[in-house]
Amino acid sequence: MTIRWGSYKVTNLYDELLRAAGKPREAADILCGYLRSLTDKDLEEYKVAADSAIHVMGISFRVYHEDEGSIDRAWPFDIIPRIIDKQEWLKIEKGLKQRVKALNMFIDDLYNDQKIVKDGVFPADLLKKSKNFLPQCKGVHPPLGIWSHICGSDLVRDSDGTVYVLEDNLRVPSGVSYMLENREVMKRVFPEMFEQYSILPVDDYPSQLYDMLCEISPRDIEQPEIVILTPGIYNSAYFEHAYLAQQMGAEVVEGSDLFVDDDDIVYMRTIEGPARVDVIYRRVDDHFIDPEAFNPDSLLGVPGLMRAWQAGNVALANAPGSGVADDKVVYAFVPDIIRYYLNEHPIISNVPTYKCINKEERDHVIENIHNMVVKPANESGGAGMLIGPHASKAECEKFKRLIRRDPRNYVAQPMLMLSTAPTLIDNKAEPRHLDLRPFVLSGKDIQVTMGGLTRVAMRKGSIVVNSSQGGGSKDTWIVDMEA
Repeated sequence: MTIRWGSYKVTNLYDELLRAAGKPREAADILCGYLRSLTDKDLEEYKVAADSAIHVMGISFRVYHEDEGSIDRAWPFDIIPRIIDKQEWLKIEKGLKQRVKALNMFIDDLYNDQKIVKDGVFPADLLKKSKNFLPQCKGVHPPLGIWSHICGSDLVRDSDGTVYVLEDNLRVPSGVSYMLENREVMKRVFPEMFEQYSILPVDDYPSQLYDMLCEISPRDIEQPEIVILTPGIYNSAYFEHAYLAQQMGAEVVEGSDLFVDDDDIVYMRTIEGPARVDVIYRRVDDHFIDPEAFNPDSLLGVPGLMRAWQAGNVALANAPGSGVADDKVVYAFVPDIIRYYLNEHPIISNVPTYKCINKEERDHVIENIHNMVVKPANESGGAGMLIGPHASKAECEKFKRLIRRDPRNYVAQPMLMLSTAPTLIDNKAEPRHLDLRPFVLSGKDIQVTMGGLTRVAMRKGSIVVNSSQGGGSKDTWIVDMEA
C-alpha cells in the first residue's frame, strides 16, 4: 500500500507534517505529495538505500546492559524527515540563545559571588545539596565567562503546538554527529527534495565548533592545539568523539595520552615528543576527569588537569562544574534565572514542573502521581523516571516513598501529549511521538544549529525517544518558504 494521507490519523495531537488527515501543513506540502506518489517498491528501495548508507558510513551507537553485553548497533533512522518553517525556527533560536546566555551567567555567579542566592531568588539549601556543584571550581573565571560551551536543550511540542524546553544538557551533550549524518543520508536518498526545498544547512557545525574552541584558547596563536578527550572505544558516544575529531582535524585522545607537567601545562604524548595542548573538548564526566581532584580511582582522566585549568593554561569545554545547571530541579528555576540575569521574559517556556522540595507541590505530586512524569535530579537517558500513566500501582507507591525520603532529588511534570510525525512502519506512514535536540555553541557569539537531532519513539504510543531504549531518529529540515 502506498502512503495514503487521508487515512493518517492526527486526532487530538499536533502532527509536525499534517494539520488534519489528508491536509499537509504548508511547509510539508511538497514532501507529502512526493511521498504519496511513491509505490511500495519505491519506499522499500529508499529504505534499503538509507540502511545501506548507514552501514557504509559506519554510523553506529552502543547499547549497554544487553544480555550479550555491550554491542554496537546500526543507527536507527526513518526516511521521512521532520519539517519546521524557518519563521517559526527563528523564534525558537532566539529563545535558546536567551536561555543559554542566562544559564552561563548563573553558573558563573554560583562559583563566584552567588548574588542570586544572596538575593533569595535561588534557594541556598538547593545549592548546598547539589551533587554537581564542585567546590574545586569556586573562584575560577573561565575565558569569556562561559562554562557551558556546548549545550543540547531538548524541545517538545504539546498537543496545541506550543514548544517547550523539556531539559537542558550542559555537561557533555551528545548526538550532534547523528544530526550531521542524518542529513548526509537524506541527501543520498532524496536528492530531488533538496532541489525543491530551500533547506537550511547544518554541515557548518564542525567549523563553528572549531572556531569556538579556538576562541577560548589561553594562547593567542593562529592554530591552537585542540583535542577531544574520550573515555575510550567502549563509550556509547565514541562514534561521535571520533567523528567530530575527524571533521575538525583534531586529535581524539584518552587520558593516558595526556599529562600535566610541573609547569601546570597539559602536554600530549606524540612520537615527536610532548606537544602542548591548548583546548580540550572533554567528553569525560566531571568526577572522572582528574583523579587528583575527584575520583582517585579514575583511569579516564588526567592527573593535574584541574590545576592546569585553574591556572589558565588550558581551556576545557565544557568547563568542570557546569553540570550544576544540568540538575532537573535547577531546570525548574530557569524562568526565574532568565528574569534575574537578563530582566527579560522567557521566550520559550519550561514544561510546567512541580518541585518536590516544596511541601505543597510535593503533596500534589504524591496525590496525583498516576498522572505525572517523575524525574530524578541528575539521571539522564530516561533512567530512573516514572511515567505515571503507564506505571503499575506498586511502581507508583515505590516512587511516593522515594519522594518522601529525598524530596530534593525529584521533580514532576504533567504528561504532555507530545507531537507526532509520520514514520515509516512496514511501508506505511504511522504517527510516532518525537522530540528535538538543537545544539547551542557559546563563544564570542552564541550560535544555534539549524534544527537539531529529532529523536523518535518507534514503538506505537511510546514517548521514550532514547536510542538506548528503542528510539530512532529523523532528519530535521528547517525550510525557508520565502526563498
